[in-house]
Amino acid sequence: MAELARTDLTPLIGSQVHLEKAALLSGDHAPEIRALLVERGAIVVRDVHLSGDELRNLARTLGDLRLGTAKRGSDGKTLTEGDEGVMRITLDPEKNPEYARFLFGNELWHMDGTYSEGTPPFATMLAPVALSQRGGDTLFANTYAAFEALPEAEQRELEQLEVVHSLPAALFPGKRDVSAEEYAVWASYPRNAHPLVWQHKSGRKSLVIGTQCSHVVGMHRTESHDLLHDLMRHATQDRFVYRHKWRLGDVAIWDNTGTIHRAMPYEENSEREMLRATLNGEEPVTGVGQRAAATA
Repeated sequence: MAELARTDLTPLIGSQVHLEKAALLSGDHAPEIRALLVERGAIVVRDVHLSGDELRNLARTLGDLRLGTAKRGSDGKTLTEGDEGVMRITLDPEKNPEYARFLFGNELWHMDGTYSEGTPPFATMLAPVALSQRGGDTLFANTYAAFEALPEAEQRELEQLEVVHSLPAALFPGKRDVSAEEYAVWASYPRNAHPLVWQHKSGRKSLVIGTQCSHVVGMHRTESHDLLHDLMRHATQDRFVYRHKWRLGDVAIWDNTGTIHRAMPYEENSEREMLRATLNGEEPVTGVGQRAAATA
């Protein structure tokens, strides 16, 4: 089989894969796509125009499609994530009545699934149905490269820290005028603590960071705030970021374990709609000390 044709979009993150639709969906190139995904953080294929069924099928060639775990908020409603693994990402509550009220949080840097129990998703993919007239680009930042660029002494210090992730932390910066009732719904969701530095089974290390980070365990809250703020500014420098300008027909796939992402703001009444599929996680977030103990 010929080598997978690609064009790197920035030096440190993002590649465009040159495949026809049939070749992409066949699964024949799945191992190469997975390897490139981990190497480059985010990949894009143009002009393939995937339906929901086709996005679902593509996901299944690359890993274990996440079918969605029901979640229960304080309002007593059971929420499901999409139709057989494919969710409609839109701010229109008629098209996504369960999650539209949370999706403004997508405009802040985040990593999927870190505040929930269990293993964060391995990868996520989006295919556009309709685009906004203004804004709506998606940005991806490489948290492997961001960690590797830190001074060695700082890396060693960060490897000792654990951070609490929560939904209120993820959403409050985007909605400061939230009502007490709505905040109570956010607060009813699980919260989880992870090492700040993920020691992957591959041997590589990445920052586990995003707006969903509430605070560093055992650190004074003001010092914690400053540290996390500074790390976010570091990790989202231009040199670590790929900005994707959407066209109809695109599909974007990113490694959720080694990148963070955000949608740039767009009009609230926009028809922008994406189809999203997610691959279940394949390894838990493990700190450097935990990994060393497990292999001793």
